[in-house]
Amino acid sequence: MRNIIYVFCAFLLASLYACGGKDPGEVAAHAAKQYYDYLLQEKYDAFVDGQYRPDAIPSSYREQLIANAKMFMGQQTKEHRGIKEVRIVNAQADTARHAANVFLLFAYGDSTSEEVNVPMVEHEGIWYLR
Repeated sequence: MRNIIYVFCAFLLASLYACGGKDPGEVAAHAAKQYYDYLLQEKYDAFVDGQYRPDAIPSSYREQLIANAKMFMGQQTKEHRGIKEVRIVNAQADTARHAANVFLLFAYGDSTSEEVNVPMVEHEGIWYLR
């Protein structure tokens, strides 16, 4: 049930931006940031639910994906003293293909930063991590 709420919140966020006449790339960028903010908030299940999957997955596989997200954050803590902030740098959407490339900046605890490309896909009006 909680997972549905997280995806609904992402959908609501995307809808608000869409109603405001926002650029699809902007909407995808805010959705990507929200999913990575879930990681920072240790809401690993919400991050996993933000990944696009056209078919249902077994619960054991979902649990493995959640464990991978936890390990990723543990690795970031070990190597960089954690991710302290996620910022949107740029986004480019291809509305014909319902896809976007979002560029996020991870600001680490050791005062370094890294720009990452986050591919996104739109499915039934919701932007998901690809």
